[in-house]
Amino acid sequence: MSGLSVVIVGGLHTDARKAAVAHLLADVPDSVVLHHDLATAAAGTVVRTIRDAAGLVSAGEAPLVNDCACCALREDLVPELIRIRDAGGTRMAIVELWDSVEPKAMAEVVTAGGLRVTGVITAVDPALVLPYLGNGDDLAERGLAAAATDQRTVADTFARQLEYAPVLAVADSPEADDEDRELLAQLHPTARRVPIGHGDPATAPADDLTVPAPRRRPLTPLAQAALAGFDVESAAAAQHPACALLPAEADAHGISTLVWHRRRPFHPERLYEALEDITCAAARSRGRFWLADKPDVLLHWDAAGGALCVESVGPWLASLPDAAWDMVPPVRRAAAALDWHPEHGDCCQHLVFTSPGLDRDGLAELLESCLLTDAEYAAGRDAWKQLPPAFDTLLEV
Repeated sequence: MSGLSVVIVGGLHTDARKAAVAHLLADVPDSVVLHHDLATAAAGTVVRTIRDAAGLVSAGEAPLVNDCACCALREDLVPELIRIRDAGGTRMAIVELWDSVEPKAMAEVVTAGGLRVTGVITAVDPALVLPYLGNGDDLAERGLAAAATDQRTVADTFARQLEYAPVLAVADSPEADDEDRELLAQLHPTARRVPIGHGDPATAPADDLTVPAPRRRPLTPLAQAALAGFDVESAAAAQHPACALLPAEADAHGISTLVWHRRRPFHPERLYEALEDITCAAARSRGRFWLADKPDVLLHWDAAGGALCVESVGPWLASLPDAAWDMVPPVRRAAAALDWHPEHGDCCQHLVFTSPGLDRDGLAELLESCLLTDAEYAAGRDAWKQLPPAFDTLLEV
C-alpha cells in the first residue's frame, strides 16, 4: 500500500519497548521514530524527538495542555505525522509511546486525524508480567503519571496496554521461565507473539529494492506484523465489556484461567462483602456481571494488582425496547445473540480469572455463594430491586 504507515509501539517495559523500536527501525527502510518524553511534564514541557536509522533528525518541545502531558501529545502528534506524510520519502512512522501512555487512545487519535495505523504493538518482558500485574502502586508514586489528576495504577495500566494490542513483541528474557510465558499466553491468547532477541538488530535493511536481489531479505516477522493492518473499531469492540473477547479456560505450567459463567444475578450485599477475597484470588480478572438490585444495568469488572474497578456501561440489551436495537453496534448485537437466554436475554455473569496458583474450586465456591438463593431468585425482579444497594458507593450513584 502507498502512503505513510503509522505503527504504535507502547508498554511499561521500557527496555523491551526500545528493543522493539530499534528492530523496526533497522528492519524497514525509510522509517522514522517519533517519541514524546513526558518525564519533563512537571516542569511544563513535553520533549518531542524524531530520529531515523542514522540518528536524531529533530527535537522540539510541545506545550503542556491543561496540565496534561497526554493532551499535549495528542495535540502535537497528528500535525507532526501529517507533516512527515506530506513531505514524502518516509515509508513508516513508528510512534514510540512514553511508558504509561496507553495505545488505545493514541491509535484512535491518529486514525481520527486521517492517518493510517497499520499496527499496534505492546512490547513485553515475560519475566516482568507478574510483577507488573501485581503492582498496585499509583503511577504518580513511580513518576509515571501523565497528568496531575492521573489516578491509574501500574497494574491496571499494564493490563490495558497488554490486552489492547493485537501484537506483542516479546523480549528474549533470560529470567523468564515457562510459567511466565504461559501467563502471558493466557492473559492475551489471541495476540500474535513475536520474539525479539537481545543485542543489536540486523543492520542490513529488509525489503530494500536498492540492494541487489541475491542480498535482499524479506521483512522480519515484527515488521510484517507492524504493516499488517489495524482496525480501530474492532480493537475497541474487543475491549468493550459487553462484547469483549475474553480468555478461555486454560491450565498449564502452573497458570490457570477460570471462566465463570452463570445466569442468576448476584446478591449485592453478599458480593460486596466478598469483593476483597475475589479480587485478591487472581493476578488478573475481568468481565461483566449482573446485580439483582440493578437488573437492567450491565456492570464491568476490571481487577489487577489487588485493586478492583467496577463501573456501569449502560443497559443490557434485554432491557431495551426493540426500537432501540437499531442504535446498538452490530458487533454487540452479534455477541448478545451468541449467548442469548430465553428468559434473561444477555443478562449474565461472565467473569474470567487468570493467575498462577489459582484456587479454582475455592474461587468458584465463593462466587456461587454470592448468587441469589433459590428462594431469593423465585421472588422475582420487583423483590430483587428492594435489596440493599450495596454497590451505590462504588458506582457513585
